[in-house]
Amino acid sequence: MVRIWLLAALLVLDAAFPLAARGEKPGAGEEKHDEATIKLSDRQVDAGKFAVSEVQGGMLSKRIAVPGSIVPSGDHIARVAVRLLGTVAELRKRLGDAVQAGEVVAVIESREVADAKSEYLAARLVFDLQQTLFTRSTRLFEGKVLSENDFLRARTTFEDARVKIEIARQKLFALSLTAEQIEALPQQPVETLRRQELRAPIAGRVAERRVELGALVGREGQESELFVIVDLSVVWADLAVSPSDLATIHEGQQITIAAGTGGEPSPATIMFVSPLLDKDTRAARVVASVDNAALKWRPGSFITAEIPTDEAPAAIVVPKQRCNPSRALPWCSSARLMALRHARCPSGGRTRASQK
Repeated sequence: MVRIWLLAALLVLDAAFPLAARGEKPGAGEEKHDEATIKLSDRQVDAGKFAVSEVQGGMLSKRIAVPGSIVPSGDHIARVAVRLLGTVAELRKRLGDAVQAGEVVAVIESREVADAKSEYLAARLVFDLQQTLFTRSTRLFEGKVLSENDFLRARTTFEDARVKIEIARQKLFALSLTAEQIEALPQQPVETLRRQELRAPIAGRVAERRVELGALVGREGQESELFVIVDLSVVWADLAVSPSDLATIHEGQQITIAAGTGGEPSPATIMFVSPLLDKDTRAARVVASVDNAALKWRPGSFITAEIPTDEAPAAIVVPKQRCNPSRALPWCSSARLMALRHARCPSGGRTRASQK
């Protein structure tokens, strides 16, 4: 409806002021006017939804538009995987569930886990015993009661036990157990030694769940990843830029992205400009970081990015959307008085136009 009223207003202007609108010289007996004006009634103003803004100077920005797509941030995506052969005993998260960093998302049962935990518990018992014996031997040797050979033999046995328990601890670390879990092993029931908890490495949402209960995982040729967790609070805009435009693009540059031509733009910051060109498209990859706290952008969405390349000052600027290169520009001095002024409507990527 707004476009219809604006078109009608322009037609009225052309019909009422043919000489002023077409730039013809006035004939004899006609009064010469520098500009054409028309008064609008209150009803026309309300129907046309005309607005008045203050005329002021500003900067004319030249921008280039490049295509791209939204992809997950490489710093905010993680996979929950197993490092041994086992069976899925519990799946505590479903597709789309929110998770916190360190939260248990699955439990598997594995003989390798049971063997590694049993080895550690046995090595811990031997270490505690040898530590007690070595402490006693040290006191006896200092009191001249124990011979030096017996003292050295006790120290060697203690050091051997210390090395074995450290090796057993490292095996458990390799199976993704934490130091707190390892220290708590002596208090756990024996029947739980075969179970291993898998925890989320980052906070986010479960984007993929690749296994079911009872599935065998970890063997060669079988699934080893259980979940894919994505944090979409920050996403990347993956852009394809022509080599001729690379000279004006640099890391840290502020740009805007939008979904299509009519979408609301969002700010972004260029974080990577590839030094290589794609062998198929001959375009350079440019990656921009986008703050997505409101979850507005979803990976896979196609976007158009506007990258500023040049700026120039102008005494009077108006939005480019108000420009029509084939006509004079409607220039309002008040809500009820409309005048025709000519403006330079840029053919390139400038976002504003300057008035003559």
